[in-house]
Amino acid sequence: MDIFVLAIYGIVAGILAGVFGIGGGTIIVPAMIFFGFDIKNAIGISVMQMIFSSVYGTFLNLRAKVLDYKIAIFVGIGGFCGAAFSGLIVDSLKPIYLEIAFILVCGYSLFKSLKKSNTIKDGTKNKYKKLILFIVGFVTGIFAVSLGIGGGLIIVPVISYYLGLPTKKIVPISLFFVIFSSISGFISLSFHNYVNYKEGIIVGIFSLIGVYLGVKINKKISNRAHKIAVVVLYIVVLLFMIKNIIYK
Repeated sequence: MDIFVLAIYGIVAGILAGVFGIGGGTIIVPAMIFFGFDIKNAIGISVMQMIFSSVYGTFLNLRAKVLDYKIAIFVGIGGFCGAAFSGLIVDSLKPIYLEIAFILVCGYSLFKSLKKSNTIKDGTKNKYKKLILFIVGFVTGIFAVSLGIGGGLIIVPVISYYLGLPTKKIVPISLFFVIFSSISGFISLSFHNYVNYKEGIIVGIFSLIGVYLGVKINKKISNRAHKIAVVVLYIVVLLFMIKNIIYK
């Protein structure tokens, strides 16, 4: 594929990572499928790119002191454990099942984004919060990385729903989670030969430019505008993937 095209998608994926706390797979996976890659190889490229964007994005968030590491560490550890199964899952499922799963995950995330938060009561919050964060990270790591989307697509609305945090505050936590899930997923997918290293490196390097811009944008937009943007993103991705299955 043309390096210029890969660079553009890398920048766009980086912007999405910085603004929404996702790995960038939401744009990379559909884009790679559009250009003729099998979804399994598209997932491999996406996960490799996530390592670049999540590490740099987290560095920027740490420097800006907007990352709540006390929450992020439990989600991250859970994600690392869960993502270790991603290679086995991708190897076992047919491409059409992965695409359908991708659509279902996006639909679930959209549903959670539209619902009001359901915060844990103060008396039980501290007791169960760490366990909930680990479980959310673990389950997200299993399914999200297997679909090439890092996990931010799920983490942001789920944590917002259960812990009552604004989506903007969850973005740095989500991007930190993607470091753990993408590294674990990359190792697992590489073992099963689903990583196109050349394309992954090109997209990953150019995603750094996008991440820098995305983090800047995230600081300037309001919580309401951010939530609306998240919903719009899910709808666009859902429509594209549904169209891709129908007209395949």
